[in-house]
Amino acid sequence: MEFRFRRYPVRMAAISGLAGLAVCAAGLALALAAKPGAPAAVPPSLDGIALSAPNAAFVTTPSAPDAWGGMRTGDHATLSDRVVDYRIEATLDPVKHLVTGKQQLTWRNRSAVPVRSVYVHLYMNAFEGAGSTFFTEQRLRGEGFRTGVDTKDGEWGHIALRSVRQGEANVPWHFVQPDNGPATDHTVVRMDLPQAVAPGASTTLDIGFATQLPRVIARTGYFGSFHLVAQWFPKIAVLELPGERGATAPRWNAHEFHQNSEFYADFGSFDVSLTVPKDYTVGATGELQGAPVEKNGMVTRRYVQADVHDFAWMADNRSAKPLVETWTGPGSPTVAVQVIYPPEYAASAGPAMKAAKDSLAYFSRTLGPYPYKTLTVVIPPYNAEEAGGMEYPTFITAMGFDEVAPKSIEEFSLDMVTIHEFGHGYFYGILASNEFEEPFLDEGLNEYWDSRMMRQRGQQVHPAPGFLKRIGIDPVFDVFDGVRAGAPRENPADAPGQNAWHRLQGIGPVYTRSALVMRDLEERIGHEAMERGFKEYYRRWKFRHPGIADLREALADGSGQRAVVEQVFAQQVYATAKVDDRVAELSSEEELPLPGTRLAGGKQVEDTQDAVDKRIEAIRKQWDKAHPDAAKGTGPFPYRTKVTVRRYGAQVPQTLLVKFADGSSETVQWESGEQWRTYTWVRPAKAVSAQLDPRRSHYLDVNKLDDSRTIEADRSASSRWSAEIAALVQLVLSFIATV
Repeated sequence: MEFRFRRYPVRMAAISGLAGLAVCAAGLALALAAKPGAPAAVPPSLDGIALSAPNAAFVTTPSAPDAWGGMRTGDHATLSDRVVDYRIEATLDPVKHLVTGKQQLTWRNRSAVPVRSVYVHLYMNAFEGAGSTFFTEQRLRGEGFRTGVDTKDGEWGHIALRSVRQGEANVPWHFVQPDNGPATDHTVVRMDLPQAVAPGASTTLDIGFATQLPRVIARTGYFGSFHLVAQWFPKIAVLELPGERGATAPRWNAHEFHQNSEFYADFGSFDVSLTVPKDYTVGATGELQGAPVEKNGMVTRRYVQADVHDFAWMADNRSAKPLVETWTGPGSPTVAVQVIYPPEYAASAGPAMKAAKDSLAYFSRTLGPYPYKTLTVVIPPYNAEEAGGMEYPTFITAMGFDEVAPKSIEEFSLDMVTIHEFGHGYFYGILASNEFEEPFLDEGLNEYWDSRMMRQRGQQVHPAPGFLKRIGIDPVFDVFDGVRAGAPRENPADAPGQNAWHRLQGIGPVYTRSALVMRDLEERIGHEAMERGFKEYYRRWKFRHPGIADLREALADGSGQRAVVEQVFAQQVYATAKVDDRVAELSSEEELPLPGTRLAGGKQVEDTQDAVDKRIEAIRKQWDKAHPDAAKGTGPFPYRTKVTVRRYGAQVPQTLLVKFADGSSETVQWESGEQWRTYTWVRPAKAVSAQLDPRRSHYLDVNKLDDSRTIEADRSASSRWSAEIAALVQLVLSFIATV
């Protein structure tokens, strides 16, 4: 998911430094535990199956080989081990912004025990009022979500269960708060089934529901005639079995809708009929079946998609004619790609199409083939930016600009968001990790992989708007430099493997610090080894639900670098260790003759200081005459160079490069295990510089400026940025003077 402020998108890392973080995680937990009012007593579940812990996070134990039905080798009849089947009929009232629906939810009990109680997510209730967990966390943390859109009177949304039946019997249900959130949170219900579901058997729930869309907020809602309909239907939680993501007994994985959490669901099939006014353009997950059917001024379209775990759609009567193309690649079906966009953002349609097709090629080549036949990209209209930058299976939302100039911030932002959201189709979609408990596997890995793609494309960040470029201010950053700029490095508080809501520094570091962890791991083990590891991860875990330990094992085996992978995961995934290595001292002095006594011809003779000085001067003159073109820093006497390096953080292997005035150099490996070391060389030339990490392998390092020292002052970096800042200040002052 792409987080943005107002006009321009920013990587989520920028949010990690928000000064408005009102409470620490412990304070938040206490505040959430203080539920307003006395909650109604909820009877215990009928079968005793436990819920995942409220603070569940990273998993350190690899899943069993047969987890989720075992590895999908391509020999199976279906891509995934389909657990749930949704058949939905839904009608949109675009005036009331109301979706009414009938749903048949068929669920299979994979466990070895009978199931009497099931848990169902009602995500849209996060927006029914200020008492939800979503808004409670937002209020306590003192921060907005993404663009900071506020919900005003009359703009709330909710989902109402009108009926729930199992066969001919009514199903009682109760709101529950699995994470000990406020009793006013209604995003999870427990349904107590009249008939138990036997091991291996299935049951069907017939559910009538109505979803009131909010004014577009947090990925879903309406603005004017535009409707982005996501997390809109009752969605069953995941029953995990022993050997799956650390489970030792069957457990329901169901969490409240937190401000910064996303989703987790079983693979299955969707057969969805959408009825909207006939003048509305519709885009949705999956393949359109047959011709739309018109009746009484309404049109019904049927979409079907198997082997996915979610379904989203949009409808708008202002959309321009969609841009439609196809893409083909080895191992993938022919993919119909469409971009749906509003007229005001026509300039963005072509670039979004190119970025989407480039993404299909890159991810298919570097991870594994894209398995679906459709991809829909939606560009929300002006004032509906909250619906942008989001991902659903075969259906993503990007962002729009009225102008997209080459090498502009608009071009970079549009490309990055489109690529990022497509990438989620792999890390959130096909590799269906638990985004509640292990967002590292989705947001973190995706941020890394799409930054990798942008780097391969040669795209750089040009953050200055056009008017600054016209006066010569155009700083340029590498993609990973941009990611690094927003990552907490001095005092990182939260392990990347932590869950989405129990975080002192917010969700931002899940994106940025995680991406840097993976980028630095690639620098250590090599580009090809890293790609082998990720291909192995995709091969083992596509259409399943891996945990972080499963990623660790796949990377270790696929890359052949187990020791390094395990060290990095221990230091930087399961924990968060500061990296801070420095060149503490650099000196390079001539080794000159010294005064004193010495033994000569069997006698002790004295070399006075005056005699030594004269000797040195004579030798210098003779050498200068013989070497008129000698480089500065060379001479008749050798130089003793000393470099002291110090470590103030985690142990990482380092390379030290020392350059000398005659063009020669020394390279040494400073292995982990030492807090400091002094290296000494006696060479014919004076040292020029000492540089730790010359390949810039460690982007987690707190400060790259203290990685190097020079014998003579080097003001190039400070001069460059001083000039940029001075020009900007002068521009601002000129504006003030003309007001």
